Parts: sequence; C-alpha cells; structure tokens
Amino acid sequence: MTETTRTASLPEHLRLETSPRARPGAVVQGPNYRFTVLTSQLLRLEYSPDGEFEDRPSQVALHRDLEVPEFRVFDKPEALEVITEHVHLVYDKREFTPHGLSVKVLGNVSNYHSVWHYGEVGEKNLGGTARTLDGVDGPCELEPGLLSRYGFSVLDDSETLVFDDEGWLDARPGGRTDLYFFGYGRDYRKCLRDFYRISGPTPLVPRFTLGNWWSRYHRYDEDEYRGVIERFAAERIPLSVAVLDMDWHLTDIDPAHGSGWTGYTWNRELFPDPEGFARWLHDCGLGLTLNVHPADGIAAHEEVYAKTAEVLGLDPAAGDAISFDPTDPEFLRAYLEEVHHPLEDAGVDFWWLDWQSGPYSRIEGLDPLWVLNHIHFLDSARKGRLPLTFSRYAGPGSHRYPIGFSGDTIVTWESLAFQPYFTATASNIGYGWWSHDIGGHMWGYKDDDLATRWVQLGVFSPINRLHSSSLPFTGKEPWRFRADAEEVMGEFLRLRHRLVPYLHTMNHRAASGGRPLVEPMYYEYPEVAEAYEVPNQYLFGSELMVAPIVSPRTRALNRASVDAWLPPGQWIDFFTGTRYEGGRHARLFRTLDSIPVLAKAGAIVPLDHGEALRNGVAAPQRLELRVFAGASGAFTLIEDDGGAAAGEREHQVRTRIEFEWGVGELRVHPCDGAADGVPAVRSYDVAIVGVEEPSGVRVRSGDREDPGSVSYDAAARTLHVRVDDVDANRGLTLAVDGTLTLAPNRTVDAVERLLEDVHEKFTVKGDIFARVAAGESPAAVVAALAGMGLDPDLFGALVELVLADAR
Repeated sequence: MTETTRTASLPEHLRLETSPRARPGAVVQGPNYRFTVLTSQLLRLEYSPDGEFEDRPSQVALHRDLEVPEFRVFDKPEALEVITEHVHLVYDKREFTPHGLSVKVLGNVSNYHSVWHYGEVGEKNLGGTARTLDGVDGPCELEPGLLSRYGFSVLDDSETLVFDDEGWLDARPGGRTDLYFFGYGRDYRKCLRDFYRISGPTPLVPRFTLGNWWSRYHRYDEDEYRGVIERFAAERIPLSVAVLDMDWHLTDIDPAHGSGWTGYTWNRELFPDPEGFARWLHDCGLGLTLNVHPADGIAAHEEVYAKTAEVLGLDPAAGDAISFDPTDPEFLRAYLEEVHHPLEDAGVDFWWLDWQSGPYSRIEGLDPLWVLNHIHFLDSARKGRLPLTFSRYAGPGSHRYPIGFSGDTIVTWESLAFQPYFTATASNIGYGWWSHDIGGHMWGYKDDDLATRWVQLGVFSPINRLHSSSLPFTGKEPWRFRADAEEVMGEFLRLRHRLVPYLHTMNHRAASGGRPLVEPMYYEYPEVAEAYEVPNQYLFGSELMVAPIVSPRTRALNRASVDAWLPPGQWIDFFTGTRYEGGRHARLFRTLDSIPVLAKAGAIVPLDHGEALRNGVAAPQRLELRVFAGASGAFTLIEDDGGAAAGEREHQVRTRIEFEWGVGELRVHPCDGAADGVPAVRSYDVAIVGVEEPSGVRVRSGDREDPGSVSYDAAARTLHVRVDDVDANRGLTLAVDGTLTLAPNRTVDAVERLLEDVHEKFTVKGDIFARVAAGESPAAVVAALAGMGLDPDLFGALVELVLADAR
C-alpha cells in the first residue's frame, strides 16, 4: 500500500480547553520533588529523578490553575512539612517511600486511620466503577473511587498520557511519580466538586436522552422497526431515543475483508431509504443512534472507502482495508469527516461506540476506547449541538464523555441486584450517567416480575434504555409479558417521561454543581453508620430517595421486600402517600405495581402532567407540582433551549417554587430568563400530598385573583388545585384558609388490602384485622401480633404498616 507523509494535527474543535499550569504560589519544590497545594484538601505529589516536572494537561487533570489556599511550609535539612487547614504533609526529601512521605488528614476524622503513607492503597475506600458489565452475573470488582471512610484517597496519574500543544496525546518520560492526594475527610461532595475542578465538569446531556430508549440486538428491517415504534405509540408509551444495533449496516461480507462486526454502509435490503427512515423517526419525536464496532477499520466494500483512502493518501485500487489507528490524528480526522459526518448529515444524532477489542494500541498507555470517547464526544458538538456519545467507561476523567454503556447484562435477579449499587457507587469517581441494559441483554431466564422490577429501576436510573438480545422471547416490549406486568411497565415508562422536568433540572445540577443524579446515601449522611449499610439505596436528585426491589416476591404475600434505612425526619411514599417516621431501619413490602420511592417532607417534584404524553421530551404546557406535606421546601425548575448553549445562564429559564408549610402557601415565582421551546404560558396542577382537606383555597396570579379548580382526594389524602393560563412572568400564589394539617395514614385500610392478598387461614386474618382495627397504640398492636406466631414475612409487612408513622 502506498502512503504519503502525514502530519499530526487535529481540528480546533477536537481540543479541550485546559489550564494546566499551577500558580507559582501553590508550589513547594526541591531538586527531585514538587508539591502543589491545589486546595487545602487536594495536593499534587510529584517525584522526578531527572528534576523535570510535567506541566501539560493529562487525560485526567486538565486544570491546575486554581486560587492558592493558605498553607505553611517548614523546610528543614532533614524534612519538609506542608500544612494547610485540612492536611499535614511530612517528607524526608528523599525518594518517595512509605517511611519518608506521609499525609495526615486533620479534623473530625483525624485518628490513626487517617494517615496515608506513600504506596498504601488505603482501606475503607468506598469504590468507584468498572469498565464494563460484559459477562458479569451478579457483583464484580470495582476500581477504587475518590472517597473513603478513613478520609483520604490517592489518584495515581503517573501513567496517563498528556496533551501536547497541538491538542494530541504524548507519552510522559518514564520513572516519574505523579499523584493527587484527596484529604476531604467525609465531606464527600466537596471532594467530588474539587475533582471536577481539576478534571473538568460533567457536561449537560441533551434533554431527549432522559426519556425512554428503545434498543434491541435484532435484525430489524424498516417496516418491523416502524411497527414497534407505532405499537409503543398505540399503547401510549412514549419514547425519546431509537437505537439500531449493528445490523443496520452490511454484516454478510467476505471474511477476507473483515468480520462483519465493523460497518458503515447501510444495509439497503433492510433499510432502502435510510435518510427517509431517520426523518420519520425525527418526525415521531425520536433521536437516532447507531451501533458501531470500529476495530476492523474501513474495508473496501464500504461506500466511503475510496474517498477515505484518497484523503489519507492511500491507493483505493489496492483494496486493502484501512486499519483503525487511534494513535494517528490524520486517520481520526478522516474517520470522523469522511465516515461519520455523512451519516450524521443523513440523520444520525449520536453514536453507540461498542468497543470490545481491549485497551491496547501502538502507543503504550493509549486506550482506543478512551480515544473514541474523546474525539466522538468533542466532534458531536459541531453545529451548535450539545455533545453526546454512548460508550463504555475508560478510566478516571470519563465523566467528561457521557453517556456510559455498561455492557451486555445477564438476565438474572443477581444482575439486577447489583445494578443499584453499581450505579450509585460510580458517582464516587464522578461518573454519573450510566446506561444499563434494562431488562438484561442475554442468557438468563424469562421472569415477568424480574423484567418489571428492572423497568422500575430503569425509570429511577440516570438513563432508561430497554434492551435485549436477538434470541426469540427476549424482547422487552411490555406487551410480551403477562397482563399485570404489562400494565405496570406501561405506567412506569409513562412516569419516566413525566419525570423529565425534574430529571433535566438535576441534569443542570450535575453540570454546574457537581452533584450526580444518583448519589449513595452517605453523601447526605456521612457520619451516620446506617448510611453505609444500605448499598442499594440511593438519593435520586434533591427530592427523592429510592430503595429498589431486586428480589422475587413472596407468593404467600404477593409482595416483595427490601431492607431500607429511613434517615431522621418524615418520609412520604411517592406512590402511596404513606408517611414514615425516620431515624430507623425498616423492611418495606411492595406489590408489583410499586417500589419504595420516598420524598422527604417539604419536597417539591415537578412533573409533566401527562395528559398529552407523546414521544420526545418537550417542556410541558401543563406542569404538575407534587408537594409533600409536613415541612417547608423549595425547588428551582431549570429549563433551556436545548442547544449547545443550554448550560449558559442566559439560555435558561429558572422558575423558583417555594412551599411554606406553617402558613399553607405555595408560590411559583415569576420566571427568570427566556429560552426557545419553554412555554411562556402554562397550566399548573398542584398536588399537596398527605394533608387533611382545608376549608378553602385562594389563588392569585400576579395581581389578579384566580378561582382555580380545587378538589380533594380523600383516599390519597391529597389536595389538588389546577390553575390554567399562568403567565410565566407573573407567577402563581396558592394559599389555604387557616393552616394545612397532616392527614394520618390509612393504616386500617392498608392492612385490609394486605390481608386480601395473604395466603393464610381466614380465622388468622380475621384476628389480625380485629387487632389492628381496635384502635390500640402501634406498640400494643405490634406486641399482640408478635405473640400470634405469624409467618415472618407477614409479620414484617404488618409491622411496616402499623409502625409507619409511629414516633
């Protein structure tokens, strides 16, 4: 093959913005060592035998030009000490060793465990994430994260590549040590924020990614795919992303020219008019992503082969495949411009980069997966779009390239049981946008309850992507399951789209505030031991807490259960309205149509009302504000124009919502800002959950009274107020006459519903009901039930209901 000389260059838009050189005042340096005080809790520790140090940005650390914190230096011939408000470094000025370099974390975790010695991994690390769940059935080992109960962690950046002046990657000189010491005690959120400061923030993901995705590894043709999308619409189940797995392209090729896994040419026997098909999906409100396996390069049968070869100075007539070379910027430029851009111009919105070919390339340490994530993400920001890619995790710093694809999930309860923990713990390395194969990809078994519980988890996950293999009977269409499972799946998938106003606000919070959508419980309660004992329970944004059901139901109860921890305060079930008194462990039982999603008293959750749900995730004309009684609260709804500037304040609309429990008033403030696509006039449905019916409600919009439409649902203990045609610049105030009063749980009714399902003797059920209905104190009822010799699961389910709001 003939080849011309290539120059290593990248287009400007494929270069990250960096500020890698620390301020001189932050640096303490000697002949072979350099310490940089990035913050009072974050130190860079370098050792260089040749006395030269690295100031270029690395794959992990892009920004070191931070304001210099206060610190003291004691420099003696035999030792150096650097002391900030939070950490104390001691160094013997020799080569880094466990005996000569240590850092102690000061403050409320200061004890013998909070001293790090060079080379120690550090115990009590709370974990990070893993590259993939391919082939994993149940738990897998996780890489370390940035958080530790002992208060410190170390990120080794010695082996990553660095960016040169042309924006491309270069190997470091060998033999140097480059570490980042995080000494944040248990201030986990601050640790994560400062990691984002040096590594770059989590980008805003496009709003359309927050709805339901349809995906299947299946040899669809256009008619069959259209049929599936149309069936979802007929079932009133909205979608926002259409995924085509690898069979969109030619796969039956001469083995001499490749495996068929890599491809860039539409299979026109299956999709005779790809551009028309993409337009149809867009007209239906869906984004389109295509699966690619780039490892085999660009073979001669591809439509783009000749042009790509010419651009690269190769001879197209030779017919040799163009090797995939992630180390060559000129190849990567052609790969994007000649191969991917034409497909994007024809309607592809983003790429599913299904790299499964290992971490090796011609440059030691250069992982092709990382390169793909990096260039595709930056390239996708062309033409004013929010950047987006869909690929596996490639190490610390991967949060800059959302969204993550966790791999081919095994269809088992064990796989489901691991995913809540896996998702939440990934936040410990800043990785907040995992997408799992909801329902499982392959192997395993058919279980309608398993599939339903997985959909429920997906709805309360960062991304909800239904997926399965091409085997018969594995599809995740709800109508493939028995009637009760189908109904529940449909309701939850509709709920996912209703949640988008809340999810997109949390999307902005992640991008600007360094707060992932899903957080482990110990982020909010770092000093409470119980927060570490519920690994599958997590915070879902600022207002909700989720304890997913990940085990089969007990047939005798018709319910499944989860052991949860209820933090101090009052918690209200999102679905049932049941109020729980916190500060305790609780075993929570749920029928198939529900999982424990709890809102703290005072929470405000904005929802699309759902009366006109359709594909896509447009800002709704009718907004429901679900307010949970018992305390005051506030929420700022963030909406935007959907473009690349959506993360900038001037392209956002912020609506402040405040609830004052003591006076019974809810106020929707006039909006701040303006953006295309956000309604200037909308209707509000306010639902205040967990209250007695008030004597009256007054509504005002701006300076005018509005009668609104007021109703009270006694069974749900919820006050509903609807107000139409509210000008966003005028706002809305709702006030009750008198004060709001908490409504008691309907314990007797809940126990009666439970007993209707229980497989138990009628006499026993009658005795149970009589004791609960007698009006005795919760403690007395539980004591009586404890003496009846009940099945442990039945006793547990009764205790949950009887003690729910007992103080």
